[in-house]
Formats: sequence, structure tokens, C-alpha cells
Amino acid sequence: MFEVLDYAFMQRALLASLLIGMTAPAVGVYLVQRRQALMGDGIGHVALTGVALGFLMNTNPVWMAVVVSAVGAVAMELLRSSGRARGDIALAMMFYGGMAGGVMIINLAPNGSTANLTTYLWGSVTTVSEEDINAILLLSAFVLAVCLGLRRQLFAVCQDEEFARVTGLPVRALNLLLAVTAAATVTVAMRVVGLLLVSALMVIPVVAAQQVTRGFAVTLALAALIGVLVSLAGTTTSYYQDVPPGATIVLIALGLFVVISLLALPLARRRVAAAEREAATEPVRARA
Repeated sequence: MFEVLDYAFMQRALLASLLIGMTAPAVGVYLVQRRQALMGDGIGHVALTGVALGFLMNTNPVWMAVVVSAVGAVAMELLRSSGRARGDIALAMMFYGGMAGGVMIINLAPNGSTANLTTYLWGSVTTVSEEDINAILLLSAFVLAVCLGLRRQLFAVCQDEEFARVTGLPVRALNLLLAVTAAATVTVAMRVVGLLLVSALMVIPVVAAQQVTRGFAVTLALAALIGVLVSLAGTTTSYYQDVPPGATIVLIALGLFVVISLLALPLARRRVAAAEREAATEPVRARA
């Protein structure tokens, strides 16, 4: 059963999956809160340009993707906050520009780069190197430090920007920091999940956790737990069944979401009934 641990490449892949499972939902909970669930997709398309530049310049694609995706995420946030372009328009520009730039640049790169690019698009457990692990460890530490260390401030900004600004929080700085953190998360996850599927791991565990939780801290913890479980399960399944790891992780996450949603139906009904009873008793209390 544990023969998967006998191979060094699977040890690296499982460690990467563990880190990805924690970091992706940690950022995703803020994106879902501010209704930017597709932001990970936009950053993923921009990161594609960074990966292609890495191949063209013969440098580490992971770090190049970090730089390019961070610049793209900051640009999108500045456009959104300035009011010169709506958030959805800025996101669309990231989608199209990032994909077009990546395709154009990869055609200028040396032969064989197109094949290597596929592993970044869809993920590959066999190609996670020691250098990748070092990068993933550093980026994961940064992401978790921001998401956990500044959770109160980030939650306030994502919940109500105007109120956060009135209370004295540096709203623009926090928004930019969240954008950079999301970019780092995308590059962390691309080696296992793939750039085109990373947004699913940022969103699905959070939405699944919200079916059974109400508090922000509990939702964050449960989403991270779900992320870890589906990442490890998907990576292990991809080894034994010889299937793509990214697609496997996402499908397992979707299946778990359906199961949790079905189990949470009675809880949701009780909450609705309790709210209706409380609403019905309000007029009586008012007359009293």
C-alpha cells in the first residue's frame, strides 16, 4: 500500500501536493469571499507567459512564472481599484493576453519546450524536481504567513472595503498583497495540478467547507483539510492508475463537494426552519 513512498519522485510529488492542498484553499477563501473565484484562472494564464519566458531564456520556469504572474495580478488589481476598468474586464484581459503571450513565446523557445510546457498546463507528478520542491517550500511559507498572519485584516478588506478603509486599514496595500499571494499560489500549484486547473483547487474546497461551516476560521481550517485530502488522494491515484494528476485531483474535489452538499442538506433545512421561527416570533416580541 505504501510502496508509493519507495520512489523519490513520488515523495517529492506527495510533499508538493501536501503544500498545495494547504496553500490553495488558504488564498481561495479570500477570493471566494470577495467574489473573485476565477482570479486564479486569470493568473494561471498570465503565468503561462512566465513559464514560456523561462524556457526561452533558459531559466527556472517556476521563478519566472512567479515574477510575471505577480506583475499581472498587481496590474489587474490596480485596474479594478482605479475604476478605469471593471474587475471582470481586467480579468478577461489577463486571460487572453496571458495565453496569447505564452503561445507566442513558446514558439520562439528551443525545440522540445512545447512538450515541457504541457506538464505545467496539466501537471505531472514525475517531473517535480528538488529545485521545484525548494521553490514550492519557499512560496508556500510566504503564502501561509500572509493568509494566516493577516487573516483578520484580509477578511475585513474582502468583506467590506469601505468599512475597512474607515477603520484605518491600508486597503490598497492589502489588496495588492492578496493579489501577489494569489500569484504565488498559482505557481506553487502548477507543477502538480497544472495552470489550467489550479483555480479549481482554490475554490472547490472552500465552497465545500462553506456547506457545513459558518465561521471564517472554521471554514478556512476545513477548506485546507479538504484541499490536503483531495491533493494527496489525487496524486496517489494518478500513480496507481496512470491518469493525469491535475484532472484527478479536481474530479475528487468535485465528488467530495457533492457528497458534503448532500450530507449538509438536513443541516441547511434546520437552519432555514430556525430562521423562520425566529422571524415569526419577532412581531410578538415587538408587541410585548
